[in-house]
Amino acid sequence: MNTLEVNGSCVAVDPEGFLVNLDDWTEPVASALAEAEGIDLQPEHWEILRLLREFYQEFQLSPATRPLIKYTALKLGPEKGNSMHLNRLFKGTPAKLAAKLAGLPKPSNCI
Repeated sequence: MNTLEVNGSCVAVDPEGFLVNLDDWTEPVASALAEAEGIDLQPEHWEILRLLREFYQEFQLSPATRPLIKYTALKLGPEKGNSMHLNRLFKGTPAKLAAKLAGLPKPSNCI
């Protein structure tokens, strides 16, 4: 099992870097996961990560790209709920990478 060091503690991650235990997620964990992906989390990233966690609480699953875009548009408006915005924030793989940083399981339809 792989681990991620966060503030002197080890957090278990799977071979793809997703949290093994979803309860291990904290903002410092998200920052460490993002750093491992070469991303410096900005307020617009955090907005999407919090939204994803809200989606997961409501539906008990990580959304694929289309539902993520629709949910983001519904909650934050069309200027943020579009593929260009999400792809720019999350390196062209918004559903998979944002789910990872939000401490959620990999969306089932992501390779």
